[in-house]
Amino acid sequence: MIVVDTGSHHADLTDDYAAVPREMQVVAVQLGKSFCREITKEEILNNIQQLRAHAGDRAVLRALHFLDENERVDRQVAALRAGDFAAFLHDVNASGNSSMRWLQNCFTPQNVSEQGLTLALALTENSLTSIGEGACRVHGGGFAGTIQVFLPNRNVEDYTKLMESVFKRGCVQVLSIRAAGTLQLC
Repeated sequence: MIVVDTGSHHADLTDDYAAVPREMQVVAVQLGKSFCREITKEEILNNIQQLRAHAGDRAVLRALHFLDENERVDRQVAALRAGDFAAFLHDVNASGNSSMRWLQNCFTPQNVSEQGLTLALALTENSLTSIGEGACRVHGGGFAGTIQVFLPNRNVEDYTKLMESVFKRGCVQVLSIRAAGTLQLC
């Protein structure tokens, strides 16, 4: 597991971050609820014309992403518990694609010339396609910052060289995950 720091800035992104829950809440309110966790995808689809007119297309897409993402997380947990890492990676990629297209949090529309996350994801997807395995997605809240990559160990050195040639030396951080998980020492 790798995190790549694209060097893009989080400055002036407050409005972008705030728009995500605000727009999803508009969808929920139009359906008589307070939050998207209280609605279903079917309710959105059954009322899509009204929602598009009152909340806008991006808000509808973001609400659909939220609902699908919750289902993906459940599938990812089940896949890991079952030892099916390929299924887990499939949903990591699906989550990343949904973040890009539906949640739309990989770059700010306020500055479309700066798309470090999008560039890192594109280069990573090309690498993963040539390798034939792995996954990637935006990491954290998006709009700037880092991506998360699952890559075979044998490809880390070449991948690091590629990312450092585009971003900066040291931008690739290989993470290690303890088998025991979180522990509390008393």
